Amino acid sequence: MKKVLSIALVSAMALTGVLASTQTAQAAVANNDGTVTVEKGDTYKSIAAANGISISTLEQANGREVGGFDLIYPGETITLPGTTTTNTNDTTNATATTDTTTATDTTSTQATDATTATTDSSATTQAASTTTGTSQGTFKISFYDPSVLGSNMGYSGVAANLSVFPKGTQLKITLSDGTVLYRTVNDTGTFANSNSQQLDVAMPSSSIPSYGVTTASVEVLS
Repeated sequence: MKKVLSIALVSAMALTGVLASTQTAQAAVANNDGTVTVEKGDTYKSIAAANGISISTLEQANGREVGGFDLIYPGETITLPGTTTTNTNDTTNATATTDTTTATDTTSTQATDATTATTDSSATTQAASTTTGTSQGTFKISFYDPSVLGSNMGYSGVAANLSVFPKGTQLKITLSDGTVLYRTVNDTGTFANSNSQQLDVAMPSSSIPSYGVTTASVEVLS
């Protein structure tokens, strides 16, 4: 009889414990930052189950020993796994967007610079014109890009032997293919300085003729 009563008492206590656990365990309060606030009766197991994750994953997200004794208190904040990853992804996406924008801005700037250089060149490179000056004969013509040499002199100039053409002299240069260039003497170079019959014409690298060196008839404009 005593044995029967003992079994009944144990069963009643177990049932009471289950009911008490069911009644006191409350779902942890979810916050908007990927965390939950512990309520009375919560455990790592109940929080993990409520959020569809494993206990070990929840333990790792909060720096707990996997399989250890997880003692928590009401009011404590528990981090749900995936929060850090989401933030990292957001940051990565933002960085990627910034990099793309920067690359686009850089490309746009380069395109603008190229357009400016081409415009400067076009402004001084024209088809055969009726503008005439005093003929100076035939000269050997070579080309160079001032920007490649680190100069900001632009593309409207020409390097010449200054004893032949002083700085500021305006020249009309008609290339052998008929192209007419208008340039102002603003510099002298190694080749032009040592050869009175040579001119080094400033021009963007992308516009320099493939033949590199040619001849041209040169006139001084008044």
